[in-house]
Amino acid sequence: MQIKKFDSINVVPFIDIMLVLLVIVLTTATFVAKGVIPVDLPESEVAAKQDNRKNLTITIKHDGEILFDQTVVLIDDVESKLCDYKADMPIHINCDKNAKFDHFVILLDVLKQKNFTNLGIVSEKE
Repeated sequence: MQIKKFDSINVVPFIDIMLVLLVIVLTTATFVAKGVIPVDLPESEVAAKQDNRKNLTITIKHDGEILFDQTVVLIDDVESKLCDYKADMPIHINCDKNAKFDHFVILLDVLKQKNFTNLGIVSEKE
């Protein structure tokens, strides 16, 4: 029996696979770039001015202390304190850039559980 010698390799299937992988990479790259929570929260070049409507301002200080307007609230009491407000009330979140990200995520999780949708993250204009 004689062994056949390969003079060339068929690369068409390889090119097809690479094109599919390229489409997958480009699609996922656009999702990553649009992320839900921006990385640079404290600064913004086009920060919008706050309107004077009645709203709730929640502040997270660098040491993890949470304030509802000017009232200090323990992190365990945030959920019960939110029951005092309507779900359509505008909420502005101020978060110190040196605060732990965990407190911010816990706050957003509780707000989502309570169906608050009118949320804004306050940042400083450069």
